[in-house]
Amino acid sequence: MVVMVDHMDMQEHLWQVGRFRFRVGGPRSRTLVAGILNVNPDSFSDGGCFDTVAKAVARAEAMIAEGADIIEIGGESTRPGAAPVPSEVEQRRILPVIAALHDCGVPIAADTFKPDVMRAALDAGADMINDVSGFRNPESIQAVREGESGLCIMHAFGIADQLHAPSPEGNITNEVREFFYQRVRAMEQEGIARNRLCIDPGYGFGKTVAQNLALLSSIHYIKYDLHVPLLAGLSRKSLLGEITGKPVHERLAASIAAALTATARGASIVRVHDVAETVDALKVWQAAA
Repeated sequence: MVVMVDHMDMQEHLWQVGRFRFRVGGPRSRTLVAGILNVNPDSFSDGGCFDTVAKAVARAEAMIAEGADIIEIGGESTRPGAAPVPSEVEQRRILPVIAALHDCGVPIAADTFKPDVMRAALDAGADMINDVSGFRNPESIQAVREGESGLCIMHAFGIADQLHAPSPEGNITNEVREFFYQRVRAMEQEGIARNRLCIDPGYGFGKTVAQNLALLSSIHYIKYDLHVPLLAGLSRKSLLGEITGKPVHERLAASIAAALTATARGASIVRVHDVAETVDALKVWQAAA
């Protein structure tokens, strides 16, 4: 594959994330780190570890001290086979944590595909919404259309409780690239400014190991000419277990390698569990870049 790199793609952009703005995309821009904060009982890696407001706030504060630029809160597991969570339960889990962290000094993101949860999260003070369904539900677009919240469009072939539907055969990179062009265009047509958007290839989510690796190696191609930052979420994922043979809690080295690879390929944000280690690795990589 020939990767096209537009000189415009290497220019800095101002990414609007609610109350915050980040400079992203330039050749010397720093990679942002989003710390994962799961407040549900059944996430694949840390389910149940932060199931009270006090525990969640303490974990968020620790990640911020370690260098996290964004805290992303998830109230419903998106792992394969996870049971659906009613909207009211998801809100009960995340809204008090969002409110408690409102003045923590970094943007707070809510990870949800439900329009009513999006509205409630923004009302509670969230700066960003990450929709694993890619804002394909028109109600989701309406829920986030007003204001300046950051919006992360994730790719998956399925939606809602079918997020892990198997990927069809074909060129995964072209499929994902075209998906983002369509979604960005659709959101702009609804009046959403492009500088609020970022994209996530959705590593995992029904994709094979080969497809995930193809998407990892072609980040520059995927985001070519879109002029939006790309977020890579590979931390502790089964893809890394397939490659290394390690169980989920022994994937730190693999997760750091994946974050550095994504950064080298053009990712502007990495979503991770292990903030301190990733921040240190990125500092060394970027110092030598």
